[in-house]
Amino acid sequence: MEAVILILGLLVVAFVALGIYVSVKVIRAASRGVDRTITQARRAVEDTTLRAKSYGQVGVVGELAQLRLSLRTSMRATQEALQTGVTEDASLSESLGLFQRLSVHGRELDDELKRLEREPDKKTVSSLLPGLKKRTGEITRSADSLRWAARDRARQFADDDLATLNEQIDVEAGALRHWTTEEPVPGVPGVPGAQDRTGAPGAPGNARWQGQGNGNGPGDAGIAEAITAADPRQRTTYPWEKSARPETTN
Repeated sequence: MEAVILILGLLVVAFVALGIYVSVKVIRAASRGVDRTITQARRAVEDTTLRAKSYGQVGVVGELAQLRLSLRTSMRATQEALQTGVTEDASLSESLGLFQRLSVHGRELDDELKRLEREPDKKTVSSLLPGLKKRTGEITRSADSLRWAARDRARQFADDDLATLNEQIDVEAGALRHWTTEEPVPGVPGVPGAQDRTGAPGAPGNARWQGQGNGNGPGDAGIAEAITAADPRQRTTYPWEKSARPETTN
């Protein structure tokens, strides 16, 4: 009895521990989903604000907003392309590692541009713009290079796979049309593998023509039947045919 109580107690403890573990996992997953949603919403708001500044304001503020927008757009597109491609092509993991190192410089530049937007000394900020444009161009150019290289690699793999598939389909189509590979017999154009009806006397095709002239061939029976009507009394009947009714006279 004590053993049964001990086992039941252990089962209750196990179920409670399992429930706590599942609850913690669910809460963490929900928390990550909420954080992801908040991050995406904040990012969308920032992108919209940057677009409004880059198109609606002139001068230093507009140029800084344009630099931030181009930097963020390029980095985000490259990140999505590499993360999507690495699931299908493991060789992109090294490219993804290089992009992560590049992202450190990109975040530093974005933070610096964001601070300069609030800088009241616009003259000093204007003097820093050439260097900021150069750094932005270098980072975006490297990001674009990684992104397009990954896309070209995926496209080349797709083209190679399509070429191999086309070759296999051509081979299969040729195998399905195997009769077209047989050489036609001379004298019978367009009928591969057929026997020449004008060949040797023993050829199967000559039996019909040889038999028609001497009455020994199967063709003579058809000619005789066409000339002389067959006797109805000698006609073979089948179970499903109705018998002819006798004629009656009044």
